[in-house]
Amino acid sequence: MCSISAENLDKPHAVCIPYPAQGHISPMLQLAKIIHNRGFQITFVNTEHNHRRLLKSRGPDSLRGLPSFRFENIPDGLPPCDPDATQDIPSLCESTATTCLGPLKELLAKLKNTNVPPVSCIISDGSMSFTLAAAQDLGIPQVLFWTPSACGLLSYMHYRDFVGKGYIPLKDESYLTNGYLETTLNWIPSMKGIRLRDIPTFIRTTNPDEYMIKYLIQETERSKMASAIVLNTFEPLEREVLEALRALLPQVYAIGPLHLLMEHVDDKNLEDLGSNLWKEETKCLDWLDSKKPDSIVYVNFGSITIMTPNQLTEFAWGLANSQVEFLWIVRPDIVSGGKAIFPLEFLEETKERGMLASWCMQEQVLSHPAVGGFLTHSGWNSTLESISNGIPMICWPFFADQQTNCWFCCRRWGIGMEIDNNVKRNEVENLVRELMMGEKGKEMKKNALKWKKLAEEAAQKSTGSSYVNIDKLINEILLSSKQY
Repeated sequence: MCSISAENLDKPHAVCIPYPAQGHISPMLQLAKIIHNRGFQITFVNTEHNHRRLLKSRGPDSLRGLPSFRFENIPDGLPPCDPDATQDIPSLCESTATTCLGPLKELLAKLKNTNVPPVSCIISDGSMSFTLAAAQDLGIPQVLFWTPSACGLLSYMHYRDFVGKGYIPLKDESYLTNGYLETTLNWIPSMKGIRLRDIPTFIRTTNPDEYMIKYLIQETERSKMASAIVLNTFEPLEREVLEALRALLPQVYAIGPLHLLMEHVDDKNLEDLGSNLWKEETKCLDWLDSKKPDSIVYVNFGSITIMTPNQLTEFAWGLANSQVEFLWIVRPDIVSGGKAIFPLEFLEETKERGMLASWCMQEQVLSHPAVGGFLTHSGWNSTLESISNGIPMICWPFFADQQTNCWFCCRRWGIGMEIDNNVKRNEVENLVRELMMGEKGKEMKKNALKWKKLAEEAAQKSTGSSYVNIDKLINEILLSSKQY
């Protein structure tokens, strides 16, 4: 166990607890590093499953940490599973909600008896609200970090209304295909004109006892008990949505894009503390170095998306037929029920203009001059990173708030084009060409560069809205339990 010098025992101490999936761990680690850079002791708590995955992907010493930035882990309550795959989301939600409070309290008690400053605040994922009970026991502030977009969270906040107004559960399975999901909604503040199909996908159920509906209603209701809510977004991008959230929740702080705020972290010792659960392939960047500016379409469907073998094949031939050069990240578990197997003809035809890799350092890829477009699942981290780099998108949302992010990208922000869920190679080909060479693509690029500038302004040191909000979060909330 790392020791800490006596003069640092009176530092503020934040315990950070992400939801145990890649898209939640990465932004939480960024926030933890930013707060550490402002003088906080950090204890970062993964689940045992993801602790092992990180050791496998990043090396046996990767979680040794620093005296002032330590890693701990607690069980998630689930049986062992594939060490290279994301766990089943509903099972993980139910298990963490019902089994993790006890182990967390045990960990907090252990920290009390070790050579670290007393825990002064807890920052947990918005969907890990069981932590509120632990913070209440200690009499310390509890911040909930919701990692979806603000528009995604606002949709979740209205799940109770979807039930109350009779939209869900669906009357039968035919409602998934008979046009019902095209119903336009005009009663959610700041989201006028959004369709039922653009609401986070857990509403697409005929089961009146659907666990994820009850779970998200529970988690959003509990959010009202938190000391504050933080979101990885920036004021100009989601201003109206943030105003609507502030009418429903305690203090809401927009503190993104976190990866831009990370540029102000000057502690080089933190650089080796990473969060990728798959081993990164650095050769992607070398390959991009050999390409012309704005010539590459980057393809990555995130850490959770699963597709059928046929969908994989249709995407492959759409990319091949577009004649556009591409970098495609293909996770080991991306195809349901087996490995990703590409047609030999596809591999032969694209060997000179395409690169396949299993994982990469996405922030570095999206900021590379060679990348001109992004074929994405519309996860919030990917969307925000794309916006911050001025990269327009083709959106193929898979589940949860990705549908909502897609709608905002395409309908509000003017930086995306949606691809039909039933993937066809001709549509992929046409959209990729339009993205990279067409008039619509040029207009989207122009809009994306405007949002990039606003994102950079929000993250500007001392004066940017998100930089200022981090200061407010620390001074108004995280340091409120006692004076430091």
